[in-house]
Amino acid sequence: MAERKSTKKTAQKSAKSATASGKTSKGWTAEERAAAKAYAQERKAEARGENDERAALAAIAAMPKPDRTLAERLHAIIKASAPDLSPKTWYGMPAYAKEGKVVCFFQSADKFKARYATFGFNDTANLDEGSMWPVAFALTELTAAEEAKIGALVKQAVS
Repeated sequence: MAERKSTKKTAQKSAKSATASGKTSKGWTAEERAAAKAYAQERKAEARGENDERAALAAIAAMPKPDRTLAERLHAIIKASAPDLSPKTWYGMPAYAKEGKVVCFFQSADKFKARYATFGFNDTANLDEGSMWPVAFALTELTAAEEAKIGALVKQAVS
């Protein structure tokens, strides 16, 4: 009986590590693990009342130069467009929440070794338009036109 249980456990472990294609999973990337760890720390900080604008600004300050410049400008645009949103961090990224729920966020290109930074909205954002609408935007720079569009989207998201 002990041999049967051992064989069953081995089969379960094997099944858990195999994907649909039959290849074994390598698990989360280092960046994904870091984001999950950051989220756990943020939850604890929220319980202490410490996940606030200071945390968001610290996350921005820790970014490399091109992403930091975009994030600083986005922070100013969001604060001006929707002063009721509360800055915080979310998976280590600067985010902006309404009644505790994240409405929009900035993800630096460096965070996941991506080609471009991302400005995105969660499902709490009031952006619904028909049966399909964009919820994330690639950012490489911010011109006056992009700044105006982001300001308008943020205002709509919280309306």
